[in-house]
Amino acid sequence: MNKFDYMSKYGYEQLVYFYDKETGLKGITCIHNTTLGPALGGTRLWNYATEEDAVTDVLRLARGMSYKNAAAGLNLGGGKTVLIGDASKVKSEAYWRAFGRYVQSLNGRYITAEDVNTNVDDMDYVMMETDYVTGLRKTSGDPSPFTAYGVYCGIKATCKEKFGSDSLKGLKIAVQGVGHVGYYLVKHLSEEGAEITICDIKQANIDNVKKDFNVTVVAPEEIYSVECDVYAPCALGATVNDDTIPQFKCKVIAGAANNVLKEERHADILEEKGILYAPDYVINAGGVINVYQEILGYDRNEALNKTQKIYDRLLEVYKISKEEGITTAKAADRMAENRINTMKNVRSNYIKR
Repeated sequence: MNKFDYMSKYGYEQLVYFYDKETGLKGITCIHNTTLGPALGGTRLWNYATEEDAVTDVLRLARGMSYKNAAAGLNLGGGKTVLIGDASKVKSEAYWRAFGRYVQSLNGRYITAEDVNTNVDDMDYVMMETDYVTGLRKTSGDPSPFTAYGVYCGIKATCKEKFGSDSLKGLKIAVQGVGHVGYYLVKHLSEEGAEITICDIKQANIDNVKKDFNVTVVAPEEIYSVECDVYAPCALGATVNDDTIPQFKCKVIAGAANNVLKEERHADILEEKGILYAPDYVINAGGVINVYQEILGYDRNEALNKTQKIYDRLLEVYKISKEEGITTAKAADRMAENRINTMKNVRSNYIKR
């Protein structure tokens, strides 16, 4: 990948490497677009096989955050950080405080939060060194319940569009990944009477869900071929690809994972197969909506009310898709890009503050 060509093509602003010898901290922050405000996006800790894998991931994730924040109506740009390492070995107070000092050095252009393999405990250490961190224990805490609630609202909206009713009672829903977000999603689905099938690569996550809810468990590789109404990917991305699409027996794809489509063309294939796809960054915006409230002055009820609006935003996406004859993925992009471009024009005039 020629990084400058890729950044130019998709409108990126910064790609920054950082390293701390004493703690072993090494990672990459990407800032995609700051038209609407500072770039906000979580920090993902993953043992990437290669540096190129880490770069590819952070570029995709940062761009997704720009679109997610714009589509959610937030005054935020998009960014992301990936840290390279084994989460079971590298974490320490010094590690996270070193990262916090790095975030502070970006002087507010990037605001971080938790993501895969990071949590509120880690962010509390980060907070000791920077003002630019959200999802803190003393304010909004773990954003996972809000992400799950937003996905639940989005599944209801998508089922209304596909089946004519937003009731989930009796629907068969396959949830891939039942960690923090997946657990809370299963809770909402179970309370409404859905028939739930789950999988996870961690037995502890499966055991945690099984003790609280009535679910069917399948092996991770079997989740794609489960006969169901809704496939809800809630683990890592790119699970909709050339290998999995032929296996799908679902009518709807709607879940919490980021970058669900491995390639943009997969949205066209889903449409050809009659599978309604809920664009990931629209349906999974509940977490970022929640942490954004920290910046404004945290109000849990306000965060919940704004998260509920994911239902209406998805119906708007489906309306655009039908009216313009484009995929739901392109319709979501258009909605986000229109907001970014409109504000870019508004902010083109200099005003001293």
